[in-house]
Amino acid sequence: MNATDILTALVGFPSIVGTPNAGIVEWIRSYLEGFGITVHILPGPEGDRANLFATIGPSDKAGYILSGHMDVVPAHEAGWSSDPFALRRDREKLFGRGTSDMKGYLAAVLAAVPALAAVPLTRPIHLAFSYDEEAGCRGVPHLLARLPELCVAPLGAVIGEPSGMRPILAHKGKAAARITLRGRSGHSSRPDLGLNAVHAMATVLQAAVSSAQDLANGPFDPTFEPPYSSLQAGLIQGGQALNIIPDHCTLDVEARAIAGVDPSTLLAPIRIAAEGLRTSGIGVEWEELSAYPALSLARQTVLADLLTKLTAQEPLGAVSYGTEAGLYQAAGVDAIICGPGDISRAHKPDEYILAGELSACQSMIEALGKHCCA
Repeated sequence: MNATDILTALVGFPSIVGTPNAGIVEWIRSYLEGFGITVHILPGPEGDRANLFATIGPSDKAGYILSGHMDVVPAHEAGWSSDPFALRRDREKLFGRGTSDMKGYLAAVLAAVPALAAVPLTRPIHLAFSYDEEAGCRGVPHLLARLPELCVAPLGAVIGEPSGMRPILAHKGKAAARITLRGRSGHSSRPDLGLNAVHAMATVLQAAVSSAQDLANGPFDPTFEPPYSSLQAGLIQGGQALNIIPDHCTLDVEARAIAGVDPSTLLAPIRIAAEGLRTSGIGVEWEELSAYPALSLARQTVLADLLTKLTAQEPLGAVSYGTEAGLYQAAGVDAIICGPGDISRAHKPDEYILAGELSACQSMIEALGKHCCA
């Protein structure tokens, strides 16, 4: 099967984040086992989804990980020209949910497997495919926890998020939380008898706005755009009807941190503001939605030099979106981002990847295989 055929199969699985993924996992396992490769299925604590890990080459040597996620964001938005879960080709463009983010990378990796399996690798190439990355990298920590039993400490990991096949050295970290306030309902004509949860949330929202403004004053890292950590309130919901005192309100907030800053600490002022409402009788719940660290790989590393050689492109200093790469680095594995497609095409109708981008990625992976034969 070529990369386009494999991508057709992968896109056909509606492996939406937060849903069971046995279909795509079993397809990939069957494909790999067809080349005599041992595959480890690593169920997550949810019970209905799993990570996948496989090794090509000697398992007792240090090698490289090719890392990608199998989940995609939903495709409910208007504007799709065709079924998002049926690959459609229009000349060089291959349309479908996940083509760029990031089933295109998975397809290129799998298309390279026959070549990798046919050469005498002296260092292994590992495939690490995760679930629920789109929910804040929730699946890969369970894979990383088991990495010591799966392989010798790796030399590095290539996270194949869409980068135009240009290596990327750094990204921001992220933390997200949901605040739920609970008040007391009643008729809107008697606000003195109720506790308005929406009004109370204004205090928390103001703390978020103030924190966002403060972060714009630094510290700064010019490799990022914007060059400072950021914070935003992204979703607020509450109340039942205009004439009912709202007894509940939720607010989702996220922080994105430059390297060297723990993103969870940026949410502290919002949590303090929420907890302070307890004295007025408001119930407060704080739920962490996701958290992952920033990535910061020095240009003067073996991994950065290797990817520069394999792609013939000088690495980009940083991007502001997040990936699983920071978690690999936190687990002691050097990580770099490099994959086909463009992040600007992701999470929107008529997402696509170019056939030439798949070919370029497959060629890079096969070149990595030759490097691992030296």
